[in-house]
Amino acid sequence: MTGTNDSNDSNDANVLTVTGVGKTYVEPVLSDVSLALAPGQVLALTGENGAGKSTLSKIMGGLTDPTAGTMTLAGHPYAPKSRSEAEALGVRMVMQELNLLPTLSVAENLFLNRLPRKGFGWIDRRRLAEDARHAMAQVGLDAIDPDTLVGGLGIGHQQMVEIARNLIGDCRVLILDEPTAMLTAREVDLLFEQVERLKARGVALVYISHRLEELRRIAERAAVLRDGRLVHIGPMDALTSERLVTLMVGREIGERIDLGERRIGDVALKVEGMTRLPVVRDVSFKVRAGEIFGVSGLIGAGRTELMRLIYGADRADAGSVSIARKGEALRRVSVQSPSDAVNEGIALITEDRKGEGLLLSLPIAANVSLGNLGAVARRGVVDTRLEAALAQRQIDAMRIRTSGPAQAVSELSGGNQQKVVIGRWLARDCSVLLFDEPTRGIDVGAKFDIYGLMGALAREGRALVVVSSDLRELMLICDRIGVMSAGRMTGVFERANWTQDALLAAAFAGYAKRDAILHEPIVPDAKAPEDNVEH
Repeated sequence: MTGTNDSNDSNDANVLTVTGVGKTYVEPVLSDVSLALAPGQVLALTGENGAGKSTLSKIMGGLTDPTAGTMTLAGHPYAPKSRSEAEALGVRMVMQELNLLPTLSVAENLFLNRLPRKGFGWIDRRRLAEDARHAMAQVGLDAIDPDTLVGGLGIGHQQMVEIARNLIGDCRVLILDEPTAMLTAREVDLLFEQVERLKARGVALVYISHRLEELRRIAERAAVLRDGRLVHIGPMDALTSERLVTLMVGREIGERIDLGERRIGDVALKVEGMTRLPVVRDVSFKVRAGEIFGVSGLIGAGRTELMRLIYGADRADAGSVSIARKGEALRRVSVQSPSDAVNEGIALITEDRKGEGLLLSLPIAANVSLGNLGAVARRGVVDTRLEAALAQRQIDAMRIRTSGPAQAVSELSGGNQQKVVIGRWLARDCSVLLFDEPTRGIDVGAKFDIYGLMGALAREGRALVVVSSDLRELMLICDRIGVMSAGRMTGVFERANWTQDALLAAAFAGYAKRDAILHEPIVPDAKAPEDNVEH
């Protein structure tokens, strides 16, 4: 291990110290990890998916026991048997899998275990609302009513509620696992302001993120895990981005992405007047065969809702979808449900892979075959040999880190789980693929794998629509980008004409003109040539 001379590891004033910690399930996933968290400092914990970051975090947060090693908290033995025990001792964790109850209000979720009471044990609703507003203001949720049901919020806002919940009370150690994956730039700034306040109070923080620019902005030290082992720990400012990536993946990765030579064909997807009030308003666009079309915009702009309408997961108030399969003419299709969409050749890789994309308790083979039952079933009975062979082909194609098709999806890292979702559709002849936040929570190496996969799918003549909160990602991989704002598509930009400033301006345009767009459509700031040509 490099970086073992880091002075924090021998400081008696450390808040939390980890010594020789390991974890074994069927095989070791974490081996002999030692590090320390200093008061008022942020430790960036990095590594590819499957490197052991989440396992180490869960051990520190009381969600799982280590197989080997010890920990101390403020110099005293620390071995929490549950998350609640760790939280009572001041060790909090904000996980990628949100720990919220969708049927309860924001206020009730924030103070679930400490609801304010008044006479006869009744909940003091007025005080609860006041306390909730104060907690919500800390993370920029001032505009949301504390009585709003959490299930009615978008994932980005739910993430901020989870963060706010963990900042209430005495917090000595705060572990943030990909906290900004679904946040806007403003929400990220608010989060970082809160991090600075926590540092000033002497809180030790662990910050897990694949966004290297965030790590450089927020962390004093960096710990890099690879294959379950700590391969580096030391000052953050001593690492270049290139060196950090090399430590994470064990190999050099170039910055340029070559998606290969592609032939852009005729229109394969045509969306006209798609509307579901109030979230999506009169959206129209086209995507050609072999093209990667990005959809950008702020959280709440209607991007995910638009994908769900195209896929038939939600019922549209108005609008139509037309599809052209390979060798066929463009034709309008009736998509009233996801099964209709799949039958018409439309696939959706959802942003919520755990809640909507996977059956976590089932093996990889069953999850891959969900979209391909016709290829593995005989007279209504699944042939397990065909199912396993189909899954193995996708495991190989996607480079999924697994012991085999029989392994439960719940045992995979987040990035490998996402690959299973994508792999499901590789074996099916879908002409249109809708990717909603395909690289959310995925490490640098896995992102490049998925970018390469997208290029391969486009070269096969499929039309790809990619929703991403990472504008630079879209600018890296897309041929054109449509920008959503306040439910409308305010601009469609070609690669030769876009700039980051222009794309961001379009993302805010709908909100600046919110009153006007209720009555008049916004004229796009830029159009691709095909938007003026009939096919």
